[in-house]
Amino acid sequence: MSRDEAVRIAAQEIPGPHGAIPARAYTPVDPAGPGLVWLHGGGFWAGDLDMPEADWVARSFAARGITVLSVDYRLAPPMADAAGREGRSGFRHPVPVDDVVAAFRWATASGGAAGPWAIGGTSAGGNLAAAATLRLVAEGGIAPALALLAYPTLLAVQPAPDPELRAALDADPAADVFGPDAVRALYENYLDAPAEQATSSAAPGLAVGGELAGFPPVIMINAEVDELRVSGEAFARTLAEAGVPIDVSIEPGATHGYLNRPEEAAASRSIARYAERILALG
Repeated sequence: MSRDEAVRIAAQEIPGPHGAIPARAYTPVDPAGPGLVWLHGGGFWAGDLDMPEADWVARSFAARGITVLSVDYRLAPPMADAAGREGRSGFRHPVPVDDVVAAFRWATASGGAAGPWAIGGTSAGGNLAAAATLRLVAEGGIAPALALLAYPTLLAVQPAPDPELRAALDADPAADVFGPDAVRALYENYLDAPAEQATSSAAPGLAVGGELAGFPPVIMINAEVDELRVSGEAFARTLAEAGVPIDVSIEPGATHGYLNRPEEAAASRSIARYAERILALG
């Protein structure tokens, strides 16, 4: 039996505060393990359930025995010349976070996984995973047992990289796409407000002190040649200072978005590491 044959895939519509939330459930034939609510990236304004960062990743986890709910959260208005999906774009913060919180609560009540549920995502999806976790912990009830953050963006006002990372970016101009100005533009589109007005709900890297009490263990893998590493590593330091168990590492040689490129060896390496941590939840 191939890996795909061992996974059942079904469309879902999840009730949410802003209307139905499309999602896709990836269920192992023997759903005896934990679950994962998964969030693709796309700068808050792009991405869908069919991109490899959503579909290939979900299939890969489900083939290892993890039930996955991939969530098509509402998107901010499209940027540049890209066209948003009819009826699914044009939503500002906190609407996408609301969708993710509702989807996580639905997943944990669904009976779709035998074990506890983790939450995770890539890039902007990593931001939403962390933001939803902050709210779920603050509001009580069932919270994620683990947070997976893949090359996340977590600060709206991003500090400059250290000289070593700056040199690596200068040597690979194609990877040098998430400097402070580009990141500011993404967040201001998401917020419809200046980046300086972001709170931890929109930029979880700003969370401090009591906000992080009860935050679950985190595994974060950043791309080596990616300026978003700066915000990921800053949040990792904050988590460690708050006593949150944090496993943060770099995928050598990788550039931003590598989980959207399954042909790269880095993608499978990271999936294997994330899956090992999820399966250890029991």
